[in-house]
Amino acid sequence: MGEEVSDLFGNPVRPGKGARGRPTFEVTERNRNKVKLLLALGWSNDRVANAIDCSLATLKRYFRAELSQRQMMRDRLDAERIMVMAEAAMDGVIGAARVFQQQLDRNDQMQAERFLAKKPEKAQAADGLGKKAMVRAQAQDAEAELMLELEREASGHVKQ
Repeated sequence: MGEEVSDLFGNPVRPGKGARGRPTFEVTERNRNKVKLLLALGWSNDRVANAIDCSLATLKRYFRAELSQRQMMRDRLDAERIMVMAEAAMDGVIGAARVFQQQLDRNDQMQAERFLAKKPEKAQAADGLGKKAMVRAQAQDAEAELMLELEREASGHVKQ
């Protein structure tokens, strides 16, 4: 009789008919981890509440701490994945070493993209040109490049 009945997804089935009122929501470590994972994947509060079978208000009430750390969850998930692969690679698992190297390469690529995406600091002041003058200069450069390309095409098509 002490055996708990669970549904297809492993969630405990709550008693339904016959009992008065709605049973109180029970927070489990599995639910906490599920909420953290879904937040790391970028799910909305509504989707997370549906996934753990509770209302939005119940989600906000019992998982306030996890919801307040939404921005950090993806970084924590990635850090944990990298840590697991690093430990397995150090233990000599060849597949883990390969995956760990891929994670390092991806991390290096993301850092390089962030570095290149930074705005150039005061490039205008160094040239002494304003925005309009820079646009005119870029337009002239583009026009000169176009004319050069047209000349190359024209000379390539003419047979002598």
